[in-house]
Amino acid sequence: MVQRLVQTQEQKLIQQQRLTQQQMLQVRLLEMPLAELEQSVQAEIDDNPALETTPSEDTDLSESSEPDTAESYEESIEREERADALDTALQNMGGDDEMPEPESNKYYTSSAELEEITYGDQRSFYDQLKEQMRETELTAHQQDIMEYLIGSLDSDGLLRKPLDTIADELAIFHSMDVSEKEVEEILTLLQGFDPAGIGARSLKECLLLQIERRPDTPIRRWMLEVITHYFKEFMNKQWSRINEHLNLSDELLNQVQTEILKLNPKPGSSMGETEGRNLQQITPDFVVDTNDDGTISFYINKGRVPDLYVSPSFSNLLKGYQENKQSMSRQDKQALLYAREKVERAKGYIDAVKQRRHTLYITMKTIIDLQRQFFLEGDENDLKPMVLKDIAERTGLDISTVSRVCNSKYAQTRWGIFRLRHFFSESVKTESGEEMSTRKLKAVLHEMISSEDPKKPLNDDQLAREMKNQGYAIARRTVAKYREQLGIPIARFRKTN
Repeated sequence: MVQRLVQTQEQKLIQQQRLTQQQMLQVRLLEMPLAELEQSVQAEIDDNPALETTPSEDTDLSESSEPDTAESYEESIEREERADALDTALQNMGGDDEMPEPESNKYYTSSAELEEITYGDQRSFYDQLKEQMRETELTAHQQDIMEYLIGSLDSDGLLRKPLDTIADELAIFHSMDVSEKEVEEILTLLQGFDPAGIGARSLKECLLLQIERRPDTPIRRWMLEVITHYFKEFMNKQWSRINEHLNLSDELLNQVQTEILKLNPKPGSSMGETEGRNLQQITPDFVVDTNDDGTISFYINKGRVPDLYVSPSFSNLLKGYQENKQSMSRQDKQALLYAREKVERAKGYIDAVKQRRHTLYITMKTIIDLQRQFFLEGDENDLKPMVLKDIAERTGLDISTVSRVCNSKYAQTRWGIFRLRHFFSESVKTESGEEMSTRKLKAVLHEMISSEDPKKPLNDDQLAREMKNQGYAIARRTVAKYREQLGIPIARFRKTN
């Protein structure tokens, strides 16, 4: 039988969900960090004459301004309806993969660009330490050693390499004959730099360096006693066992505990990033305040973003044209279209900025509610398992919307500046059936390896048994996976003579 190709035409009715230009603008503004939003707002002000930053006497503040006080009931209902429409559109489209490209790239910044661009202080972590180094009286030989030590610090501002390894590297790569004792002397000078705790070789030494800089008080002496002699009990939060030896009153013990928890386990976090392409400090989008009475408050950093208003002159011009619509000339009609386009665009932009602030607020509030213990004490072991879905369910937002908020935003807390993604972690079920945060397990594993005997490092089986002894019953393969994610080599490569 002879086969033939036949062309036919048929009609199909297909319903597709696509984002409007206003919804795409809301999405783009939501993705932007603060400094980029400032640039976007300024560009829109320069481009749209109907958008103003200073209200006049004729400006209707109820429609165009962005008040700091609570919005009216009608405004909140309208805002929630717009947010629901956007979330529904994103959900029906299947998430970010089906996001249509806008007609122009004015409001568009790719996720790759967001990761590459960091705004704020242009001095890197290393530059700030080198500035302090230049203010210290050192010989050229000592400066070379200190500069190498600064370059060996990790992202927390700690020195993880053994001193004998650094001495060997200086000899091999820089032809410098340096003894381990000389390296230690320079390291002691580096540990005197700001912030306190920089250059420490372990968490214990980091805390001790910070305590030693405090004024000599009874609280300081008890803090030294706890960290020096009862560090393991402190890490396991066994304060009752510590007090069996110290025999302090409940009030004094609480004071010692509170002051220790104020110490920063990552002194490098306050000086910007030390790894990757971005070495600048960032501008936080949220500022979280933890009060001594246990209350937590926060506000959204507005930066240099001004309050926006629709120009009353444009509004009056538009109103005048509409009243005389019947007797308008062709030129007047073109002016009417121009004025209407600019006013609608200004209103849309103002609404998108308001919607962004509303979404940021409810997202950050939910994160604080879920991770309240961390914001109170700053202990990463207190971070609960939390994923984007948990925030989405509590706020009523779509997961893709929550993801956009958390990808490029930072929060300034009492314990340092953190990317919002820092507060998220998967949960793992231990052999006892208990759910624990992967971040907590990694922190315990990292500290265990850091405090091991470098001449007899623990293999994965031994680490799994030690984790189980401390109450974290996980399998050996899980230990191996977390060790690799932390960038820690196997035992035989960690061994030193």
